[in-house]
Amino acid sequence: MNDENIVALFWNRDESAVAEAQKQYGSYCRCIAENVLGDARDAEECVNDAMLSAWNSIPPKRPENLKAYLGMLVRNASVNRRIRNNAKKRLPKSIESLEELGEIAAFRNVEQDVGARELSREVSEYLRSLGETERNVFIRRYWYYDSIDEICKRFGFGSSKVKMMLKRTRDGLAEYLKKEDNYGL
Repeated sequence: MNDENIVALFWNRDESAVAEAQKQYGSYCRCIAENVLGDARDAEECVNDAMLSAWNSIPPKRPENLKAYLGMLVRNASVNRRIRNNAKKRLPKSIESLEELGEIAAFRNVEQDVGARELSREVSEYLRSLGETERNVFIRRYWYYDSIDEICKRFGFGSSKVKMMLKRTRDGLAEYLKKEDNYGL
């Protein structure tokens, strides 16, 4: 079943929509949640929470890309669960990658200045300006919370190359945000 059909099931309040979404994207969502949380049970709960959020938000929303929409919902649920768990020792991969980005994001309170949507748009704009490999490495690290070793295996790079690529991308992002919106970096 394709995304359009699954969204139509949600839109028509057909209970099979959740089962079809789970069937199509359940493993994708679990992978995101497990990378954030490091715990299979918590991850499964976050996937269920994301499916409930999809049920509650479609309609009125009609996502064009269901995979990306579900990925966003499960990622948000997982990050919120991580914050609630407040157990750094259980979450080394996600904590490490969030700390790396924290160097950029720590300059301001996103909600107070321009809002999360504006920042998201600007980060997306910057990422579109990168080469495909740099963009994909960045996304694997900071969206999917892949470890450096996982990224090395996926792309066939050495650890130092991946670390340098991520550092240059973070530095470039910081410069881009500084130049574009004068965030005071």
